[in-house]
Amino acid sequence: MPEKVDYKKETAIPVVPVREVAVFPFMIAPVIISREVSIKALEVAMDNMQNEIVLLAQKDPYLEYPASDDLYDCGVLSKIIQVLKFPDGAVKAIIEGISRVKIETIEEKESIYFANISQIEEIIHENADTKALIRLITGKFEDYARKNNRMSSENLIALASINNEPGRLADIIATFLEVEGTEKQQVLEIQDTSMRLEMMNGLLEREIEMLGIEEIINNKLKKNLSKTQKEFYLKEKLKIIKEELYGTEDIDSEISEYKAKVEILDISDKHRKKLYKEINRLEKLPDYSSEMSVIRTYLDRVINLPWNEKTEDINDISRARKVLDADHWGLEEAKERILEFLAVRQLTEKPQATIICFEGPPGVGKTSLARSIARSLGRKFSYISLGGINDESEIRGHRRTYIGSMPGRIIQAVENAGTKNPVILLDEIEKMMRSHMGDPTAAMLEVLDPEQNKNFTDHYVDMPFDLSEVFFVATANNLDTVYKALKDRLEVIKLSGYTEDEKLNIAKYFLVPKQLYSHGIKKSKLNISETAIHRIINEYTREAGVRNLERSIAKICRKSAMKIVNEENQKIRLSNKNLEEYLGVPRYTSDDKRKDNEIGVINGLAWTEYGGDVLYIEATVMPGKGNLNLTGSLGDVMQESAKAALGYIRSNHKQYRITPDIAEKQDIHVHVPDGATPKDGPSAGLAISLAIISALTDKPIRADVAITGEITLRGRVLPIGGVKEKVLSAIRNGIFNVIIPAKNCKNVLDLPENIREKVNFIYVSTIDEAAKEVFKKG
Repeated sequence: MPEKVDYKKETAIPVVPVREVAVFPFMIAPVIISREVSIKALEVAMDNMQNEIVLLAQKDPYLEYPASDDLYDCGVLSKIIQVLKFPDGAVKAIIEGISRVKIETIEEKESIYFANISQIEEIIHENADTKALIRLITGKFEDYARKNNRMSSENLIALASINNEPGRLADIIATFLEVEGTEKQQVLEIQDTSMRLEMMNGLLEREIEMLGIEEIINNKLKKNLSKTQKEFYLKEKLKIIKEELYGTEDIDSEISEYKAKVEILDISDKHRKKLYKEINRLEKLPDYSSEMSVIRTYLDRVINLPWNEKTEDINDISRARKVLDADHWGLEEAKERILEFLAVRQLTEKPQATIICFEGPPGVGKTSLARSIARSLGRKFSYISLGGINDESEIRGHRRTYIGSMPGRIIQAVENAGTKNPVILLDEIEKMMRSHMGDPTAAMLEVLDPEQNKNFTDHYVDMPFDLSEVFFVATANNLDTVYKALKDRLEVIKLSGYTEDEKLNIAKYFLVPKQLYSHGIKKSKLNISETAIHRIINEYTREAGVRNLERSIAKICRKSAMKIVNEENQKIRLSNKNLEEYLGVPRYTSDDKRKDNEIGVINGLAWTEYGGDVLYIEATVMPGKGNLNLTGSLGDVMQESAKAALGYIRSNHKQYRITPDIAEKQDIHVHVPDGATPKDGPSAGLAISLAIISALTDKPIRADVAITGEITLRGRVLPIGGVKEKVLSAIRNGIFNVIIPAKNCKNVLDLPENIREKVNFIYVSTIDEAAKEVFKKG
């Protein structure tokens, strides 16, 4: 037996919180400790406190990190006898209780609680009533031990030696009884041993009665269970327990919870009845039914949809402007449309169905702009990648008759957002594909129609869900392949490629700070000059967007990080002189562009999904039989443009002083280099015409001019698309004279002023006008 020590406030002892009373005074018991702070307290006690700790029970056993107020102020001063460590880091401590103690003060040091304590003295009554109570309790405990199969004979032997100590008798019986932690705490706090015995008498009577009820239940089960029902033993036992305690009254908490949740959903009475029907089916099904898990999953997903949840829009235009400007440089048209939406919201309370599509080359900020929209509006954001989807069920959901069925991506996005009015990004909308499993593009028609999506019905949910308050933002590189019906539902905002100045500003104010932060480099350690950024743009990353530019900056940061780590005081300044040390040999050089005027070679301008590009169109003439050979992976439309060009030239051979026998004695070969890349479109017609004329007349074409335009058999030049992308590609290749159709003059006015000042635009209406420009000396 441990010695009783009078502990006062002056002694600060480590505290180990436990989820319920783990040990009583004068008892030895194992205690499993897994919390890191509690293990640390054990170590402190073993190092500095003569192996002594205070075990305090938590008021809420489910708290993982209890504060001092979450602990009872009465505990057990204990001694650590032995500590065993498990591989998973947990500790099994053999603890011996010393005495009841009261917490006078408690304070926290390095996450460990230390308590000043005082011992609680027991009040002992040595009279006939106490002896009679001891005898009564001992008899009841023997009865309890006989009925409880989990009790061993050693437990009864332990009581025989302490019949003359009422306090210890009550403590030992409390240890063996399967009672609540709060009741064990009450036993611990009672100083009067007689009162403690009286409490144990009541608890014993209750537990003996419960054992009797269990015996009745088990007897009933033996009568009810047949050979085929044995596997459902636990199910039947639960039913009989309900009958014994509550009669036939329905007390299934799960069913009640489902019904309570359905009651508050913002749905019609018709669909509420439908959910109640599913709940009633669930209630009647046996646990072993496979359909039970299907219904549970369905109810959980449908009820947890945000039928009622909605975020309030932040209709602050000035704030939204700041957010958009902070996240993106330029993109004025897209930003203006978002601000217009906010202005309308301020003037009307009616939700505005908004479906925007950003069309443009990769890397211009389509996806990140959608995130900024959500941030500026104060809405939740969800992302759906549509690239490669070829199953209609991915959009509309699977019917519940299929194994593993689930809602479609639209409902999943709303579910993940947790509100009925999120911003949902439909990324790469043009890359959905039709297959034998249906056409997902057609399924999107209902989703993106403001008149229909108020009652969008997912096959899995099988109830209409209102999508009219969702702010849909789609992205695409090229909408030419999208159904006209779907395209008609989108408000298309074109995002062209960035100019060199825009890329410079994006790099300075966005990309460089972002990559420095991502790589843990301070601004004072790495400085990238503007001239270096200019060179990266022109010689390493000729692109419409800034994705490769960001990758190049990240590569610089990685190599700089190595130098900074190796030399702590290293300060790096990146300039043109040492750029190749970080990025290697430039991918593009000034040697790539044409310098000399050549016969039969012209700079054509093309539009691609990835921005604009310069095509060097070549034409040559050779003896033959009037054949037109076209090479370079040219599409049908581009081949037709070449045939139209030859038709015009042959019909106007006198004007260009070309011999009329070109149809009988000469073959013409037109080639567009980079033959592995497919090329198509009518806008190369004017360039092909001039290349053929140059080859037939031996007139060199200016190398400092780039050209684009569609032609007719009468020699007229028709307008084309993608003016900004084509002009930017010319600038990237060092060409500042651009010939474009006269009807595209309005498109030039939409270009930034710095581009208009930099480029000499030459407007032509006919092939003859273009010929005069390209054949004169530059």
